[in-house]
Amino acid sequence: MKTINTTILFFFAITVLIASCASPNKKKNNQFHNYSPGSSLLFDTIVQMDSSLFNAFNARDLGKLKTYFSEDLEFYHDLGGVTNYQQNMDAFKKTFESDRKVRREVVEGSLEVYPIKDYGSVEIGIHRFYVTEKGQKEKLGSEAKFVHIWEKRDFEWKITRIISYGHREY
Repeated sequence: MKTINTTILFFFAITVLIASCASPNKKKNNQFHNYSPGSSLLFDTIVQMDSSLFNAFNARDLGKLKTYFSEDLEFYHDLGGVTNYQQNMDAFKKTFESDRKVRREVVEGSLEVYPIKDYGSVEIGIHRFYVTEKGQKEKLGSEAKFVHIWEKRDFEWKITRIISYGHREY
């Protein structure tokens, strides 16, 4: 009888071990694999807006950059705190005037766009910032996750809220 109980316990332990090894690792980051835009038109629109916004940023065009933000902007940054429209425009101006160049790039496949009923959309993604110090070659400076809340008012899209978090410096 003792041999039968030991054998059953042994097979039970082996079964549990095999099942745990065969089950998918739920901790893997499948963030980019399960997303499918609900609306291709909305997704394409926001991707284009994001691209235009950061083309202005990368070109250091403050005048153009300002047009993408609502004047009631709130920017929540995990390291820098909360800032408003004017504080951000002042920070952009200071950045653009410095010898240190900064370039933003979206991590391919990371963008997700969802509608917000009767308001606009939410854009989620990961981006990297590359820096070029005077006389140096460009290098990866940081990476972060972001959330942009876009409002569509009178056929015009503007960012009203930004959340920037999970920063990794290089």
